[in-house]
Amino acid sequence: MSRAVRSVPILLLTLAAALPAAGQTKKDGGELGDKEHALQQTQKRLKEERAKAADARKREAGLLAELEAIDRRLSEKRKQVAVLDGRIQRSQVEMKDLQQDIARLESQREGQEEAMAQRLRAMYRLQVQGGALPVLLSGDDPVAQAVRLRHLATLATVDARVIREYRVTSEGLADRKSRLEARRKEMSALRTEAESERTEADQEAARRRVLLGRVKDERVYHDRMVGELSEATRRLEAFVRDLQERRRVAKVPPPATSKPPKAAVPGESIPGVGLGAMRGRLAWPAEGRVVEEYGTRVNPRFGTKTFRNGIDIDASEGSNVHAVYPGHVLYTGFFRGYGNLIIVDHGSEYYTLYAHVADIKVAEGDDVKQGQVIGTVGDTGSLQGPRLYFEVRYQGKPQDPAQWLRPRG
Repeated sequence: MSRAVRSVPILLLTLAAALPAAGQTKKDGGELGDKEHALQQTQKRLKEERAKAADARKREAGLLAELEAIDRRLSEKRKQVAVLDGRIQRSQVEMKDLQQDIARLESQREGQEEAMAQRLRAMYRLQVQGGALPVLLSGDDPVAQAVRLRHLATLATVDARVIREYRVTSEGLADRKSRLEARRKEMSALRTEAESERTEADQEAARRRVLLGRVKDERVYHDRMVGELSEATRRLEAFVRDLQERRRVAKVPPPATSKPPKAAVPGESIPGVGLGAMRGRLAWPAEGRVVEEYGTRVNPRFGTKTFRNGIDIDASEGSNVHAVYPGHVLYTGFFRGYGNLIIVDHGSEYYTLYAHVADIKVAEGDDVKQGQVIGTVGDTGSLQGPRLYFEVRYQGKPQDPAQWLRPRG
């Protein structure tokens, strides 16, 4: 048997062994592709879950956070507009002063020009008559010549002074006109900037109206807002308790013989000294009428129930907010759900709270007098427009403010 014939079985055996190996390779490649596909699907699902988590975090921020962001931007825009308006008013006053100066200097320069014209005409006539030398040399009286010489010297001095004054007046007039033109350009730029800020403020106000419109008209938004406001109320109560506890720690402990204060319950108070003795006699914190009362409220559209710890006073935007009793300013700042908030400690564990304030006129740590202006009415954090939210608290618990404020005739 030839070598070629003997090699055929060996080749067949080799091919037979190689075929399963090729099949295994193909099988492994397929499994690898499946795993890659599965990995891609996992990565896709992970990306989707991350996106859902991000959306959830945005939803957690909630309507109050969105309202707060709008309020902050709107407040900043309003402040910028107010600053620009103030600068415009100052520029207008400066322009008016400059215009008065220009009118005065122009009148002054006209008088100087008339005086110089008269002197030039007199000098021309003198020149026509041969000049000053014949006048000086005429006559034989030396005294008369000396008088004429002094007279001409005085006229020359006067002429020089008039020319200097005219030059100063002209320079002053040019300076006033230059400054007036600069103020006009500045005024134009300020008005353009103020108009831009007003436009942006109007846009923020429009976003606010859209958000509040959804809260009023769409059940989903309304329910979310009710839940967030309830949570904001709980956070405020916890915040007041924390402030109260810190005040207790900071104060000297009472004598061992003194009786501990009776625990307060919502809506009730303990008679005593200070604000505790002012039940039904407190001055109102703002001029206006009560539009939201203390206690349980039922939404007429959706039937949802909420409990209000204070009252809403419908007051004019920008009107003054007054401290109802002497005290110590415990907190000023933005509090979610209440906007700009002021908390005043009146001692004996009595506190008053003022919310939705526009401009805060006091700082933490200030002592305030009864009737002192502590802020202005605004709409920060408000769902109903400009108004003042007012609370009275004893030992951190809310009281009915209507029972503390003096009756109105």
